[in-house]
Amino acid sequence: MTVIESLLELQEVDGRIRELEAELKDLPRRKALEVARLSGVSADLQAAKAGQEYTNNRVRGYEEDAKALKEKIASLKQTQAGLKSNKEYQQYSVQIDLIQHDLETAENNQIAAMDDMPSADARILDAQAKYDAEKDGVDQFCAEIDERIAAVEAELAEAKKEREAKARVVPDPAFLLYYTRLSTKRWPVVVPLTHDGVCDGCHLVQPPNVGQMADAYAKMQGVGFKPAQIQCTMCGRLLYRD
Repeated sequence: MTVIESLLELQEVDGRIRELEAELKDLPRRKALEVARLSGVSADLQAAKAGQEYTNNRVRGYEEDAKALKEKIASLKQTQAGLKSNKEYQQYSVQIDLIQHDLETAENNQIAAMDDMPSADARILDAQAKYDAEKDGVDQFCAEIDERIAAVEAELAEAKKEREAKARVVPDPAFLLYYTRLSTKRWPVVVPLTHDGVCDGCHLVQPPNVGQMADAYAKMQGVGFKPAQIQCTMCGRLLYRD
C-alpha cells in the first residue's frame, strides 16, 4: 500500500469521525429547541390558568362584597326599627338606600365576572389539550434523540479505534504528521490533482512542475520509490494523480 493510499483510507475514517462529532454536537441542540418549544406551550397553559384564577377571584371578591353589604343593610334595618325619631329613621333610610345601590353594583359585577368563567374554562381546556399533545410528541422526540446520541457515541468510539489502526500503517511518519497538522485547517487534506492540473480542494491551477511530480510518483510507486510530498501551491493540500 502506498503512502497516499494509506492516507486516503485514514481520511475516509476521519471523515466519518468528523460527521459523527458534528452530529453529536448538534443532537443536544435539537433536543433543547424542542424542550424550549414545549416551554412556550406550557407558558400558554399557565397564562390560561392564571386568567381562570383571576376570574374566580373576581367572582369571590364581588360575592364577599355583596355579603358584607347585605349584612350591613340588615344591621341598619334592625337599628332603624327601634328608632323613635322620624328624622333619625329617615337618615337611616338614606344610608340603607346608598348601601343598597352599592349592593346592586357588586351583584352586577359578580354576574359579569361569572359570565367570563365559561370562556376562561374553555381556554384552559384548549391550552391543556395542546400542551398534552405537544408533550407527547416532544417526549418521543427526546427519547429518539437520546437513543441516537448513544448510538453515535458507540459508533464514534469504534471509528476512533479504527483510526488508530489506520494511522499505524501509514508508511511515512512525515506524511502522517503533515496530514494531521493540516487536517485542523483544511478538509479534506488529500485530494486528486485533475488531468487539467487543478487542485480538487481549492480548484487552483497548479504550475506544470507539480503535475510532473504527481505523474512521476504515479508511475514509480510500488518500485521502492520514496515519494516527496506534492502540495498545492495555494492551500497546501496533498495532491495525487488518480
